Amino acid sequence: MKKLKIILTTVILLWVAAYFIGLWFDDGKEIVTNGIAIIPIKGIISPEDSNDILRGSGMGSDTIINNLKKAGENDGVKAVILEINSPGGTVVASREVAEYVKTLSESKPVVAWIREMGASGAYWIASGADTIIADEMSITGSVGVISSYLEFSGLLEKYGVNYERLVAGDLKDVGSPYKDLSEGERRLMQDKLKKVHDLFVKEVSENRRLNNLQINEIRQGFFYLGIEAKELGLVDEFGGRDEAVAKAKSLAGIKDGKIVEYKPKKSLLDVLEGFSNKAFFYMGKGMAIELPNNKLEILAM
Repeated sequence: MKKLKIILTTVILLWVAAYFIGLWFDDGKEIVTNGIAIIPIKGIISPEDSNDILRGSGMGSDTIINNLKKAGENDGVKAVILEINSPGGTVVASREVAEYVKTLSESKPVVAWIREMGASGAYWIASGADTIIADEMSITGSVGVISSYLEFSGLLEKYGVNYERLVAGDLKDVGSPYKDLSEGERRLMQDKLKKVHDLFVKEVSENRRLNNLQINEIRQGFFYLGIEAKELGLVDEFGGRDEAVAKAKSLAGIKDGKIVEYKPKKSLLDVLEGFSNKAFFYMGKGMAIELPNNKLEILAM
């Protein structure tokens, strides 16, 4: 037992030392020549990185823009690939990234590569790239805006619970789950959604140079498979990573180039947590392997 403690302590110290050494030498500016930067945009897009149990994990616009900025300022990076696998996110965060992508594309070729999904705010971002490459079965488009909440005033009434409304400003509690929306409140909320939606459609249609027929189609807010999106002008080519890299090289006018991946940097806490999880897994492996019908389910959602 004492020997195991010494081994675990030594390994943890080595992990900590390696982490801080990595921070010391990493200045965020890789030395490359004819480099192709791959920047991930995964999960829900929000102002800050998140790992919400209910909503799922996601990337913050600050993190994404910081990676785009590093790639843009690196003279050795000749083109940028956005590796997109996201259902979208908040309006402001999505727009912030989309605007920066458009700015970056003025100085360097930007290729948006949609893997499984590039919908809503994520497609807004992709539309600002020079070229969009997607799998034929990927989920794209969904150029729409949604705002929803759970309203359970009827449930409260059923159990004799009253909502005592005290507000300074008649519209202060619009959207409260404790009361119904009035028709006037519903119109006000719908009007705000329409304004955001109009801007969303305008930006995408300008980025993709869509005609009126195409604009009327995407305005419905529905999603499209990659094969449908290409027919509609939302996607340029079919393919995956290899095709995205080849396109980036072509646009940059280079034949060979080093791939630089801007992966989110793990914190010391993440490193230690990952190590501890592995340690506990191996310590409990003898027990877990004996459990009957212990199987991994693969879900397509």
